[in-house]
Amino acid sequence: MKRANVNRIITVTANPAIDMTYTVHGITEGSSHRVPTPLSRAGGKGINVARVTHQLGYPVLAIAPTGGAAGQTLAAELWTSGVPHTLVGVAAETRRSIALVDTVAGETSIFNEEGQALLPDDWRSLRIAIVEAVSGNRNLPASVLVGSGSLPPGAPADFYPELVRLAHDAGIPAIIDTSGPGIIAAAKAGADILKPNHHELAEATGESSLEAAALALIDMGARTVLVSAGAEGMLAFDHAAPGGYWSARLPEALSGNPTGAGDAGVAAAAVALAEGITEPREILRRATAWSAAAVLMPAAGEISPRYQELQDHLILTWKETR
Repeated sequence: MKRANVNRIITVTANPAIDMTYTVHGITEGSSHRVPTPLSRAGGKGINVARVTHQLGYPVLAIAPTGGAAGQTLAAELWTSGVPHTLVGVAAETRRSIALVDTVAGETSIFNEEGQALLPDDWRSLRIAIVEAVSGNRNLPASVLVGSGSLPPGAPADFYPELVRLAHDAGIPAIIDTSGPGIIAAAKAGADILKPNHHELAEATGESSLEAAALALIDMGARTVLVSAGAEGMLAFDHAAPGGYWSARLPEALSGNPTGAGDAGVAAAAVALAEGITEPREILRRATAWSAAAVLMPAAGEISPRYQELQDHLILTWKETR
């Protein structure tokens, strides 16, 4: 199902991975476990965003550097899945990420490899691919640029700010979902949407109060900040309404695999912007529902068909900042 009148969403994943999801019927520490064959697919946060966007029929292009045997596996899986992509060949071996889903405890443990450093020429090639996708294709114009995930060691400090500048030079919005100093840099560059979780937000800003931390990013230059806040659901802070924020949550928490829930939320925000929706409350509504729908799926990069039903049951509240 292809959506009409929506230009292409571009996602950038500088540190992609082969995502391997193991389902374990109870984990006993220090013991051996017999498990079914894991679900293995191309991953990394931006690729997950692209996969969800593609699942729902919106035009998308996933850009990522890949290398080594794992990189070949990632490329083959993307071809099989049908997710449109541009892969930049690099010398560094593509990393792996392992999720252990304990169906007894209802918990998921994730083990992420760091990734290997890219060469200066690799970063230049990646930038060329991004520029061409954002501004070089008149037949497939871009509507939103999404930069997601961690960066490999030695990455340029201005990588995410540069994505914001490239997007704005092309007249399109930029969404950044990362952690650490990258959040601060993207805020100062004027990212249209930042999407940290509450732990990443506190770590990046040094603020103990979630409200103070989000408003600090707004003060730095971010236009909207969407925060995944665990049991509280998701919150939306916007530069145009500094006196408060929107909160969205389901009446009851869902059980399942939360891996990729944040990526589904980013996909929802990107689709909303691509459709011309800029009202924070509506973006929050979609992002929260899509995130919840991702929890119901076995692996990252897809959402349950129940996303519309979940959206209809959300509790949205306007809260004044203290």
